[in-house]
Amino acid sequence: RLAAPGAAMLRRSLWLCLCLCSCPARGLRIHEYLYFQVLSPGDIRYIFTATPAKDFGGVFNTRYDQIHLVPADPPEACGELNNGVFIQDQIALVERGGCSFLSKTRVIQEHGGRAVIIADNAYDNDSFYIEMIQDSTRRTADIPALFLLGRDGYMIRRSLEQHGLPWAVISIPVNITSIPTYEMMQPPWTFW
Repeated sequence: RLAAPGAAMLRRSLWLCLCLCSCPARGLRIHEYLYFQVLSPGDIRYIFTATPAKDFGGVFNTRYDQIHLVPADPPEACGELNNGVFIQDQIALVERGGCSFLSKTRVIQEHGGRAVIIADNAYDNDSFYIEMIQDSTRRTADIPALFLLGRDGYMIRRSLEQHGLPWAVISIPVNITSIPTYEMMQPPWTFW
């Protein structure tokens, strides 16, 4: 009989194996996920799962080994940002709500951001990915836009606040197929 931590690891490993076999999860296949790892602060040094926007935004042509993930101020990023200077050449963490996903992506692009990660504003969402689609304005965006579960976004922001940090350091994208399952640091609050 397995101890509780071993059983949990086995369940996660089996779930990941099922996902890697291209079984759909909430309408998405594994190749439609993008992964990033928080390197700092250390208490959230996990690999997070995000989904790219369906019909707008760019793709990651470059792997960033250490880039800042800067929470937007204001969090919804529907207009001028108070910390836009810190988003220049970095990746912005934005909260869902207030305007369209495309509008948020364009605001970050206009501030020189390399990409945007939009976290759900439902902080208890730890399993449902929302499909980010084009709005009806016919505008475009060139930078990548990713959707992040609400619980993940909340935990990242909470850690930054607790440590008094203006941003996290991340690596994006991360190729999880090269990481042995037992070494993957997954958020303990999310079931993979």
